Amino acid sequence: MLTLAIETSCDETSCGVVRDGREVLSNIISSQIEIHREYGGVVPEIASRKHIEGIDVIVQEALDKAQVGFEDIDFISVTQGPGLVGALLVGLSTAKAMAYGLDIPIVGVNHIEGHICANYIEHKDLEPPFTCLIVSGGHSYLIDVLDYSSYKLYGRTRDDAAGEAFDKVARALGLPYPGGPFIDRLAMDGDGSAIDFPRVFLEDDSYDFSFSGLKTAVLNYLNQLKQKDEEPVVADVAASFQQSVLEVMVEKSFRLARETGRDRIVIAGGVAANKGLREMMENRGRKENVDIFYPSIQLCTDNAAMIGSAGYYNFINGKVSDLNMKVMPNLGFLD
Repeated sequence: MLTLAIETSCDETSCGVVRDGREVLSNIISSQIEIHREYGGVVPEIASRKHIEGIDVIVQEALDKAQVGFEDIDFISVTQGPGLVGALLVGLSTAKAMAYGLDIPIVGVNHIEGHICANYIEHKDLEPPFTCLIVSGGHSYLIDVLDYSSYKLYGRTRDDAAGEAFDKVARALGLPYPGGPFIDRLAMDGDGSAIDFPRVFLEDDSYDFSFSGLKTAVLNYLNQLKQKDEEPVVADVAASFQQSVLEVMVEKSFRLARETGRDRIVIAGGVAANKGLREMMENRGRKENVDIFYPSIQLCTDNAAMIGSAGYYNFINGKVSDLNMKVMPNLGFLD
């Protein structure tokens, strides 16, 4: 069963063709990072216009690379939310037009569920149940994956998501956008114990995340140095900040795995590309006999293949949308 998938939730225009939820025939991604870097972050109006300019070409590239035509597609998968409203509208409008013109079903996909499903593409033998940590620029979730379309939410961000905190700290350190990869690289050369930044675990039984206080602690530290006319050791700041974030995420993930009796932890989302997170997870996994899974770098970023995978599992479970569906920019996980 073939799905043509479209992802335009933020600043990547992506289209791909996926067979049976796991086999990627094509996954074309056009990134706008260089355009938005000039502004230090994504400018929604620019993102929307760039999606409009490129989406027709990207769709055709995806079909050509997969060596299929529109007549071979069984249904359309498209990101419905969360994301930037204008960007989402471009993808959804394109998907609706194709579904109507081809007279085939359309499936609206939660972008967060797509990140989970990226692991099904990467790891062909991976099956639920497992613990999943989803961390990206706008979202942090800790969930128990019961089945392909069945989840139990245990934790979520109460303020800044992990990726958002990375970007804000990177900006304070004078690093380019997006800041997460630069923090990760600098942290490799720094001392993670050099600065005692807070580890925010919240209540004893909580699986929620809160990184706003940590971000503020880093900013206060930098301001105090500035008042003393002292320069920060940027690598140490990056390493100490990252260490604080990762320790909280790893500890809560393994605590949930123990509580639910899972022996597998899956990492998903843009921050899943963080080498420090992968290394800390794998080291802890070896000690506790827990297997760790995460996608390749390309599948960590926003991409259509993961939307096609999620769309497939929704489709075979009867979760089909109609042409009246609307974009949901504030769609939460399990909403």
